Amino acid sequence: MELKINVDTVTNVTENSIKKSTNDECNQFAINNEYSSYLSNFQSKEPVEIYFEGINYIVHQTFKGKKKVLHEISGKFAPNKLIAIMGPSGAGKSTLLDLISGYRIGNIEGTVSVNGKVRVLEEFRRISCYIQQDDRIEPLLTVEENMTIASDLKLGPNVSRNQKNVLIDEILSLLSLKETKNTSGARLSGGQKKRLSIALELINNPLVMFLDEPTTGLDSSSCSQCISLLKKLAHQGRTIICTIHQPSASVFQLFDQVYILAQGKCLYQGNIDNMLDYLKTQNLQCPVYHNPADFIIEIASGEYGDDKIEVLVNGIDNGKCLKWFSNSSKALHDVELQENTVNKQCSKKQEKQNRQMTPPYYQLITLLKRGFIKLRRDQTLTHMRIIVNLVVGLMLGLIYVNAGTDASKVLDNYNLIFSLIMHNVMSSMMLYIISFPMEVNIFLKEHFNRWYSLKMYYFANIILDIPVTMFSCILFSTIVYCMTSQLFEWHRFGLYTMTSLFLVFIAQSFGYIFGTVFNVVNGTFAGPIFLVPMMMFSGFGVNLRDIPSYMEWGTHISFFRYALEMYVESIYGLLRNQLSCLEVFCYYKYPNDFLKSIAMDNINVQFSIQMLLLTVVLTRVAGYFVMSWKVRRGR
Repeated sequence: MELKINVDTVTNVTENSIKKSTNDECNQFAINNEYSSYLSNFQSKEPVEIYFEGINYIVHQTFKGKKKVLHEISGKFAPNKLIAIMGPSGAGKSTLLDLISGYRIGNIEGTVSVNGKVRVLEEFRRISCYIQQDDRIEPLLTVEENMTIASDLKLGPNVSRNQKNVLIDEILSLLSLKETKNTSGARLSGGQKKRLSIALELINNPLVMFLDEPTTGLDSSSCSQCISLLKKLAHQGRTIICTIHQPSASVFQLFDQVYILAQGKCLYQGNIDNMLDYLKTQNLQCPVYHNPADFIIEIASGEYGDDKIEVLVNGIDNGKCLKWFSNSSKALHDVELQENTVNKQCSKKQEKQNRQMTPPYYQLITLLKRGFIKLRRDQTLTHMRIIVNLVVGLMLGLIYVNAGTDASKVLDNYNLIFSLIMHNVMSSMMLYIISFPMEVNIFLKEHFNRWYSLKMYYFANIILDIPVTMFSCILFSTIVYCMTSQLFEWHRFGLYTMTSLFLVFIAQSFGYIFGTVFNVVNGTFAGPIFLVPMMMFSGFGVNLRDIPSYMEWGTHISFFRYALEMYVESIYGLLRNQLSCLEVFCYYKYPNDFLKSIAMDNINVQFSIQMLLLTVVLTRVAGYFVMSWKVRRGR
């Protein structure tokens, strides 16, 4: 089915939100002056033309040293155009897109300018957006909810809810998504997900849009619809740049401009209609009835010889020649560019400016709103977590019935304590190791596009964890404590439950850390391996007085040790009287005898609480800095 676009409508939605025309005769959708002035605070009033010159990019490979990906390439991306960056695999398409968009900022040499002035990255990010190849949208939220959250984060509190809703309806109508308003992100088709990704970024009307392989995973009809949509958006005043691998002839003809890469060098840049003429001047004739896109990719892949690649690179002066644009015969070096490098575009003062579009408090409120919706619907983080704690609690309670009061079952009860530690730590940590990598991918996209800051995102996650974590942990602890007949005194139960909560919060922090650093496969291996030394130095298998002096340092950093001490103290310490003995003889009838045998007769409860609390704080802070490192490393 053909994608129908109401051009008049989208023109009013998008263009009039960044500049107020003196002629409003064609306006079908009016946005008041307050809304227009709000958007104009952070958006340019003129179309964006991008120049880049002498771009080098070097990557550091682990075992092969340095590799040069881009070789002093230059080029121009004109406004009001749909531009394709093409080339074979490994040619540097996505790398170039990352560099020009500002997504990647390390190991770069060269100059990028916007409308004749050296690009200031923070200012450029205010008028641009980057849509990655994989559609990073919230799967648990409906289309309308995704759009509502995005409008709150992008437009802030100064735009009324009614104005945001009208804008959302117009954009969804534009992208033929209105019928899917109540469909969750997980149930959308590939084409619908791609259009939703575009719709989310259209809310604040970016003048420059970067898309990495927007047609990946789409059928031919959806590809044509997607590229047709992008072309209409571009002709309304935007500069839209996307990478594409090998389009069909019909899709190829939809682009206005093409930039061809091979081996990190520019083979051609200019209008689509001029490409074959350029190839003729270099003695390369496209066969009749042959897809021009296939022909240029075959050349770029070296099927006609590497010498042909060098001929084309020299003919286009590695991107400096602008001869093959419409109404342009200049070379890039004739265009006035201020001297600067990409690595030195942003001063420290500019870096300190607020990067997001809305105040921090409003970001936090909106992220909490989104988080609570996800918590209600999340089968893993909410429903399954509660069910697992309920089931495991009942199983442990049935296995260790009456272990808390029977002197003959003291060792069994001690084993139960360690089972509590392992359950609280492993179930919480592995849950986040498995689920958080996908969340990180969504965060990286939204954070780069200036939806919210890392601080507000991390703070919101901490707050959102508290209700479900406390409920499931207290539920589990209460079931086990009661079914195993532990001595019920409020101060004992409070210390016991507090220990469980400390463990869960620490485990969650490690889950964040491992889920951020590793993918799911590596994280599920690294997480449990990290816990092995924590268990070794806990004092459970080998008690603390038997650990060699040269290994004692491990006992001071093991949070398992402090948790074990607090559990033991809550059950057998605090001046507990003798236990009931149902056998002829019970070796551990007196709790203090047991505490001496496991080297825990002098437990400093206050110190253990302080150490666990300190571990919670340090791991939460470490999680924040690891995520900050992830953001920097990704760029």
